[in-house]
Amino acid sequence: MKTVLIVDDAAFMRVTIKNMLEKNGYTVIGEAENGKVAVVKFNELKPDIVTLDITMPEMDGLAALKAIMQINGDAKIVMMTAMGQQGMVKEAVMSGAKGFIVKPFKEETVIAALAKL
Repeated sequence: MKTVLIVDDAAFMRVTIKNMLEKNGYTVIGEAENGKVAVVKFNELKPDIVTLDITMPEMDGLAALKAIMQINGDAKIVMMTAMGQQGMVKEAVMSGAKGFIVKPFKEETVIAALAKL
């Protein structure tokens, strides 16, 4: 069973993603509300997968992605992005993200993206 760290500044989004993942056999081992907390929790929990929002306070998803990739270059990170952030998606993929999901998303899209990892 794959372990997941969910990173999003919106609590309702973390709950939504957690419910989707747990229903589909993933184990959510942690949540973070910004990139700074995400980097600490990634180091501490060593999840198999990270879902990472791009737009967050304190440290955004791109900065967190780069910091996590420095900790573990093999980290499996899927970016969660709102419509209209395609430029950031390109930068995220070039920085090591293994995929991206555009919000609003369907459960099947999220599960399919994680299954590819």
